[in-house]
Amino acid sequence: MPIETVTWRDGTLTIIDQTRLPTDYVEVPLRTIGDVWHAIKTLKVRGAPAIGVCAAFGVLVGVKEKGCASRQDTVQAALESADYLATSRPTAVNLFWALDRMRRAATGCDPGADAGAVFRRLETEAVAVCDEDRRLCRAIGEQGAALIHDGDGVLTHYNAGALATADYGTALAVMYRAYELGRRFHVFADETRPLLQGSRLTAWELMAAGIDVTVICDNMAAPVMRAGMVQLVIVGADRIAANGDTANKIGTYGLALLAKAHGIPFYVAAPHSTFDLTLISGDEIPIEQRDPAEITHAWGRQTAPAGVKVYNPAFDVTPAELITGIVTESGMLSPPYRDCIAAAVAGTQENV
Repeated sequence: MPIETVTWRDGTLTIIDQTRLPTDYVEVPLRTIGDVWHAIKTLKVRGAPAIGVCAAFGVLVGVKEKGCASRQDTVQAALESADYLATSRPTAVNLFWALDRMRRAATGCDPGADAGAVFRRLETEAVAVCDEDRRLCRAIGEQGAALIHDGDGVLTHYNAGALATADYGTALAVMYRAYELGRRFHVFADETRPLLQGSRLTAWELMAAGIDVTVICDNMAAPVMRAGMVQLVIVGADRIAANGDTANKIGTYGLALLAKAHGIPFYVAAPHSTFDLTLISGDEIPIEQRDPAEITHAWGRQTAPAGVKVYNPAFDVTPAELITGIVTESGMLSPPYRDCIAAAVAGTQENV
């Protein structure tokens, strides 16, 4: 997929404004640290891996904005920028993982380095975060492609494609690779209310790739499954606890329950960086609460009574026991998850 969601060229950070899709393809430069924070907070850039990549480059934006002249000031600006960007969204662990890498890059520079050398070290680290995400997404596609066979119906929720990553995607990477290998199948993309990332973004991506896709409302998943039109479900993830409990866009948990009821395998696709071993279970995953207006106002008009109470969590948690397997860059993880997740993450750390 020739989609570059986040780019860093000639010292400028640019994103695709995903709030404008599918009707308008607009690339937006982020020139200040405030621009970066706002882009993440307002979902101009979204998807856990893409948020992490954007934040890594965002630290560079913050340092440039400060105009630091000394090593000490450059390091301090990097740390302050990382701390500020960490307040943008609470659930996607890739954000904090990428910012921690930038902090280590800043504080780990040679004490004799000047401001320019520190900045170059930070830039090298941010580019590495981006390049690694590209490689991991391709590897996830390779590892998961065998799940899809000719004639299958595949159901997905939210957007876990190229727009959610540096390139190719996670859940959609599995579909892209299967398609490249010559398999022909049909994808059902949940609208993913309230912000319609499935119909606006996933359908846009899949159509651009030539993959057969049908948009359905979230509440249509059950009859589509019952009719035998779905052979597997595959989704992405924003954070996975040590036991395999998985946070993803609101509506994923219900989809997993439906898949279980209909005997349909339910897969999660995510890189090792999405695992958070500091959390024993999904009960500890922080869930972002979003603006009530996302529900009370839609399609340019008010769609609920003025003053009505609104509950608008951005994510829910799917218990590990409902997940058939987790597709990672190193292979498929199968239940029970705790030991295999720990081993996968340890393997990643050994290779760093």
